[in-house]
Amino acid sequence: MTQSWSPSTTTWLQEVDEGGAYEVSCIPFYAYGLALGDVVGTSDSHDVDRVIRKSGHRVVRVLFTESRPSVDSRSALRAAVESADLLSEWNGDRMVAIDFPHGSPSQPILDSIQGEVEGGTAFWEWSDSMEFRPA
Repeated sequence: MTQSWSPSTTTWLQEVDEGGAYEVSCIPFYAYGLALGDVVGTSDSHDVDRVIRKSGHRVVRVLFTESRPSVDSRSALRAAVESADLLSEWNGDRMVAIDFPHGSPSQPILDSIQGEVEGGTAFWEWSDSMEFRPA
């Protein structure tokens, strides 16, 4: 198996068969409609151009508007993610993507984000709020 990187979605992929199918091997930060474990196809230029099979995972992305606000809920969010035994990836200290396998409880995680959202210091979204569209 080989690994490749798709620049159009900033997503690591691992080849799952010789026919050009790849499994998403990271939690996507920027691509709508993709999640960990999805199987995708690529174009001749190695950009993801289609979803072949969904994994059943969902991704919540959180963007903090300040690098270190005076009331910082990031430690509470990290603890909630760890307590729920979920995977997450941070991009610096302002953006996190959290993987939710099918059936995972999301409410404790969303509750830990809510204070920041209400205070105007964070935004969040489900990555599947829009369908995947190739670049």
